Amino acid sequence: MKKIISIFLCILSLCLLFSGCGGKKGSDTGKVYYLNFKPEQDKAWKDLAAAYTEETGVEVKIVTAAEGKYEETLLAEIDKSSAPTLFQISGQISLESWKDYCLDLKDSAVYKELTSDDFAIKEGDSVYGIAYVYEGYGLIVNKKLLEKAGYKIEDINSFQKLREVAESITARKAELGFSAFTSAGLASSSSWRFSGHLANMPLFYEFEADKITSQPATIKGTYLDNYKALWDLYINNSTIDPKTLTSEQNDAAVEFKNGKAVFYQNGTWEYGNIASIGDENIGYLPIYTGIRDEKQGLCCGTENYWAVNKTASEADIKATLDFLNWVVTSEKGTTALAESMGFVSPFRSAKPVDNILCNIMNDYVAEGRYNVSWAFNFTPNVDSWRSNLVSALAAYSAGTGDWEAVRRAFVDGWAEQYKLSKQ
Repeated sequence: MKKIISIFLCILSLCLLFSGCGGKKGSDTGKVYYLNFKPEQDKAWKDLAAAYTEETGVEVKIVTAAEGKYEETLLAEIDKSSAPTLFQISGQISLESWKDYCLDLKDSAVYKELTSDDFAIKEGDSVYGIAYVYEGYGLIVNKKLLEKAGYKIEDINSFQKLREVAESITARKAELGFSAFTSAGLASSSSWRFSGHLANMPLFYEFEADKITSQPATIKGTYLDNYKALWDLYINNSTIDPKTLTSEQNDAAVEFKNGKAVFYQNGTWEYGNIASIGDENIGYLPIYTGIRDEKQGLCCGTENYWAVNKTASEADIKATLDFLNWVVTSEKGTTALAESMGFVSPFRSAKPVDNILCNIMNDYVAEGRYNVSWAFNFTPNVDSWRSNLVSALAAYSAGTGDWEAVRRAFVDGWAEQYKLSKQ
């Protein structure tokens, strides 16, 4: 009888041991859910997530928000039982909206991998956001087409010269077989280039002149005439009729790589989509405005900061921090950031990027050109402000609206959205 009891107790102990181990695994092994901001890197993130899961067994889910719908998507997802464990904030203003969900990362391994605190969003000693990419944008140039038109990239060093070249190309469009600018598309997949990146130009110079270093409640639109001049130059010397700017059929990247236009406003992240024309044919120019054109560089900065959801379970938080550290230190992670995603990343183990646009961006810095920083990071209720601006731009371009409506969307719209953001 004692032997039977002994055997029973042994079996019971083994059952408890294995059930205990199973329970521990279920409670201690968390999962990662990353709500990705950048649609162009969706596949690269999913491939990297699969590689991490294969290596560690940890589930990593990647969901990419639709273009221009990130805040809306995050708002819908953040309070779900299966909310993102990793999401993005765009800067100090965005932190104000999402701080209640942002884990303090000051003791995290990924924060310690940053090359500088300039790439962190901090309040006092707390760290709430970590930049994962440093980017620049301007006018990407097809040098081969430019030379066919009789110019070299070195000839263009001001807005006046850019306009002269663009209008000369337009006058000979039939003869040359290409346009000056790609389509200035105002569909959702492209409008951010103009309601965000181009709009940054007048914002930057106004904030610089008025010494604005935090989000203002109102703006004056001091340099909107320069914005208008750029916009008119784009739409009047383009591949498409200005009345069709909102069409989803417009694809500026395809136009550019197929040799349909010389100039394409976009950033370092776009290299993979246009690399087929050959590095030897790719140039990069600042977006000249007629304001201090001499010594102007590209528009460099970031609106891409990782934040970890502090309301997630302890296991999911740990899994997310482990995943981030692997992304920025491992061979697979650093290779994906540099090669698959084309990111210039501010981490100690970051790999050099094989991207001619990034190299030119760095050359401008080395030359002592001044940086046009990303003033659009101060935009209140960013999606709504941009949406209203796009509507006004589309009406103006189609001839059914006027520039005064654009000015109202830009200036008055800023004050309106600021008030709404504080309610």
